[in-house]
Amino acid sequence: MRTLREIPLLREALDEFRHRGQRIALVPTMGNLHEGHLALVAEARRRGDVVVATIFVNPLQFGAGEDLDAYPRTLAEDQTKLEDAGCDLLFAPEMTAVYPRGLEAQTRVCVPEVSEGLCGGDRPGHFDGVATIVTMLFNLVQPDVACFGEKDYQQLAVIRRMVNDLHLPVEVVGVPIVRAEDGLALSSRNGYLDATQRDAAPSLYLTLCALRDALEAGADPSHTLAEGLDRLREAGFAPDYLELRDTDLGPVTETTRDAVLLVAARLGPTRLIDNLSLTLPR
Repeated sequence: MRTLREIPLLREALDEFRHRGQRIALVPTMGNLHEGHLALVAEARRRGDVVVATIFVNPLQFGAGEDLDAYPRTLAEDQTKLEDAGCDLLFAPEMTAVYPRGLEAQTRVCVPEVSEGLCGGDRPGHFDGVATIVTMLFNLVQPDVACFGEKDYQQLAVIRRMVNDLHLPVEVVGVPIVRAEDGLALSSRNGYLDATQRDAAPSLYLTLCALRDALEAGADPSHTLAEGLDRLREAGFAPDYLELRDTDLGPVTETTRDAVLLVAARLGPTRLIDNLSLTLPR
């Protein structure tokens, strides 16, 4: 695996792949990799001839008071994991390469509607930062396919809408959530949990499972979601939201069948998110 940190060298390497007619698969990350990220690499390996991963802790998607400075930087360990997983090329640029004129002067990409509410409501500007860096990476790498985790359901929806609206020639693939044995969705932020919080954390997924079962059995959504919020608080969480949406993140109506439960909640200072798909009864 080659690690490149400068844009001209990245473009030179990618030109070689394209000259050989190879299909390029992209896995964008912020590093501190876990098995969820490696599942993205495995899917990219299945879908492309060449796998390109990126590691860049993007300041545009961190809001005031969020954990940009504390976000773990583990490049050496990440390089080993990526190489073992079959990644061909890692692009890990410095901040000045990505934003040479600074953040305030940076052109930004905004994806309306699907960015609003849920995590977009609790983290103003977050998805503008996501859309901007992903657009930039798509422009730099020009992949045929890009893989993203379904744990960040709203992020995936934002990227899909952006690709569709801007007519970008990239196939966006969602990869199922990878979970620990107790059900907790794998996340870099799980490392912030102390032992007591880690023991409580699986209640997030267990609550979603209980709500899914109730809703699929015909329970009233409003009452069920209220019970879910109570259950999370009893487990020690401070919920940011718990919502039922259709799969495009629109409101659920009487005709909606395929839906998704989405939750964000805090255990101490750590904000966890999760989601679960379900089928509503007729």
